[in-house]
Amino acid sequence: MKKTMWILLLTFALSCFFASLAFAAEEPLGQEAKKFIGLACGLAIAIAALGGGLGQGIAISKGLEGIARNPEAQPKIFIPMIVGLALIESLVIYALVISIMLYAKL
Repeated sequence: MKKTMWILLLTFALSCFFASLAFAAEEPLGQEAKKFIGLACGLAIAIAALGGGLGQGIAISKGLEGIARNPEAQPKIFIPMIVGLALIESLVIYALVISIMLYAKL
């Protein structure tokens, strides 16, 4: 219990310390940095879509395989599978939002 409390306290202290660095005033971006932000936007959404697509494909494959082996377990497999797919898709949407935020910096 004490160890967990110390870890939480240290995490809070470090996040407070680094918050000032995260919200510090930024200098204007140069042309070279703008190119890399555009590249980062494209890579962020591409990697997220690739990972999300692979994750959804594997989840659906294993879920349907389980249902095919035991059709009576369909209600126990189907609902958690749909929730899992929604959570996987939410990660891709988060990557899209971050990509849009990076693009807005241009």
